[in-house]
Amino acid sequence: MSDLTTPLTVSTINVNGIRAAVKQRSAENLGLLHWLSETGADIVCLQETRADDEQVAKALAPAVAEGWQVATAEPHIKGRSGVAVLSRHPIDDARLLESDEFRSHGRYLEVDTAGVTVASVYVQTGEADTPFQQEKERFMATLAERMEVLRTAGREAVVCGDWNIAHTERDIKNWKGNLKKSGFLPNERQWVTELLETGWVDVVRRLHPDVEGGPYSWWSWRGRAFDNDAGWRIDYHLVTPGLAARAVSGGTEKPAAYALRWTDHAPVTVTFG
Repeated sequence: MSDLTTPLTVSTINVNGIRAAVKQRSAENLGLLHWLSETGADIVCLQETRADDEQVAKALAPAVAEGWQVATAEPHIKGRSGVAVLSRHPIDDARLLESDEFRSHGRYLEVDTAGVTVASVYVQTGEADTPFQQEKERFMATLAERMEVLRTAGREAVVCGDWNIAHTERDIKNWKGNLKKSGFLPNERQWVTELLETGWVDVVRRLHPDVEGGPYSWWSWRGRAFDNDAGWRIDYHLVTPGLAARAVSGGTEKPAAYALRWTDHAPVTVTFG
């Protein structure tokens, strides 16, 4: 880990459509591009770009002009999924999942940059007792296999993104009403537990061990979920132990008001010293 750039700040954000996130409230000088120009992050993982590589490049052109390096994984179905990684440092290599089923889905992209491996992941939403949930579980199994390779590779790594799973009751406001719904199913939660048991660290939870309400990172657009902080914590940084030990701060960048939102998620940011 001697070549790790420190301090190093890593953010993750589901943009809920990158073209919309760029345009959203641009007249008020808000939105994704403004956030990128203001953030102190060195590396940013994006999920749900819902755009092909050319469209992402066009949307992020102003950020690239400011010095960001970009790697992308476009979705195989138009308007769905899509992930990207932005770095202020050179991106030395980029890789997709070695999976016949999921390689082209735009749900996983890992890069080597700043002396660390960083992956952006977007796990399916799923729907209990349907083929959508079966696909989600196959992806989870494939992802776990790749994470085991990363964990034992001897290089520090961060796998972050929208996991679409609230791990514990502390990670979801209305946990009682979601016990039988995808995102809070027992086998999904156990899958996260097993990742942590192998050595991966949920670094934001480690930094906030006593927080009962999240800190949440997603709120429905509907009703008063945001105002009432009735959210889900589904955006995680899972980090190798050596790097996790160097985490000095982290949490959710929740907007100050509903009107300032440019996506239904909030950035989750961690700094390693």
